[in-house]
Amino acid sequence: MSGTPPGTSALRILVVDDDPNIRLTLSMCLEGDGHDVVACGSIDEALTETSRRVFDLVFLDIRLGVQNGLDFIPQLLSQSPWARVVVITAFASIETAIRAMKQGAADYLPKPFTPIQVQTVTQRVAERRMLEWKIQSLQAVLGSDPEADLPTTDADMQRAIAMARNVADSKATVLIQGEIGGGKGRLARAIHAWSARRDGPLAIVSCDTPAAEQLEAELFGVVGRLEDETATRPIESPGRASFAEGGTLVLEEIGKAPPSLGAKILHLVRDKEYERQNDFKLRRADVRIVATSSFPLQNAVDEKRMRAELQLALEVVKIELPPLRSRPGDIPMLARRYLAFFGQENHRPIAGFTPDAMHALKQHAWPGNVRELRNVIERAVLLCNDDHIGLKDLPPNLLAVDQACAIGDLVPLETIERMHTQSVLSAAGTIRSAAAILGVHENTLARWVRRNATTAQASNGEMEASLSPNCSDDQSPS
Repeated sequence: MSGTPPGTSALRILVVDDDPNIRLTLSMCLEGDGHDVVACGSIDEALTETSRRVFDLVFLDIRLGVQNGLDFIPQLLSQSPWARVVVITAFASIETAIRAMKQGAADYLPKPFTPIQVQTVTQRVAERRMLEWKIQSLQAVLGSDPEADLPTTDADMQRAIAMARNVADSKATVLIQGEIGGGKGRLARAIHAWSARRDGPLAIVSCDTPAAEQLEAELFGVVGRLEDETATRPIESPGRASFAEGGTLVLEEIGKAPPSLGAKILHLVRDKEYERQNDFKLRRADVRIVATSSFPLQNAVDEKRMRAELQLALEVVKIELPPLRSRPGDIPMLARRYLAFFGQENHRPIAGFTPDAMHALKQHAWPGNVRELRNVIERAVLLCNDDHIGLKDLPPNLLAVDQACAIGDLVPLETIERMHTQSVLSAAGTIRSAAAILGVHENTLARWVRRNATTAQASNGEMEASLSPNCSDDQSPS
């Protein structure tokens, strides 16, 4: 990226005006503020200058002898694409301003103008250029992932990351526990990347499925026979445990794995051995196990959905990730990172957030955690037509903000009930577990989740799969 280097407010400015007095006055005003100015009196001279060097700002007069400066804006921008063109004219009109903007002008300055007006326009461009430099620099660091370096200012989150780094080079099994959308998968990938002694591949298996045979085949592989018109041939399909040999195997949502596979998963985790489907050959697995769960595994043990031995085997090293709502200091920083990333990705260099929009982001409970914040900012970038993201660019559920409250606060009972129910759902992980804690029937809680889908969808959407088939809306709670 060319242009003015970062760390300075000085701009490279081109002044194009056929009036020598305007060129002199404008140049002196700009140079007095420390800018590097080149002045010329015709379009031909301007095009020669833009072919030689890159400019940040062009002050362009409309009437240049017999030529109309507006006609040459696209050509100037093609040679100096990072420049902002400010049209200056003594013949100001709404029609001229509209045409200038359509041609690619960034601003409009009618003559006669004052030094203060010139400084205001120039400062606006300088701030925009600095923002673009920051976006470019941040994009170079982040690559295709704005969370690649696990950014945080929260002490609990920093301790969790430090623990992950400390154990990354060991063979110990790691369990990462945290709410849905809180970054468990990202930390699991980071542990693999930090494991210098293990140069094998990374394999990820989602255990959140009721199809035990399908999960078993995906995890351990399968041996079978293929029959065609001429013969019957044996076939063998390796699973993820085999693929991850010498590397890391991530078991996502291990607490939701079918109970019938508990013994086989335990054998893999504890003894690093497994058998493929339809085969009795015992195989060794040189894999490092990292498991994730959106709820405490003790809940699954209490409900007889997980063996206690498997819980112990998985929790050799247990890392708990705090939810986003408990680390409010990270919200502005992450929001700005996402803004830089999605602005660059969609070619929309948006300057930032309005105070009202940032306040809404800070006050939201973020039931979907970092994943929800990422989605909100991406949506806002696509909808924003201004220099700053405002309230109109945020989804409706962020505008009806629940202030932090506690028992005894002067708030409606419904607010306390909703916040407590959402908190229990996030911690429990399943409708059944949350219903037991709240002392209500599963059907009642399932209907509550569906009624509150707008605000609770981010945190509870994945829980819908855990509803039993007979848990329908037309049943009344017992």
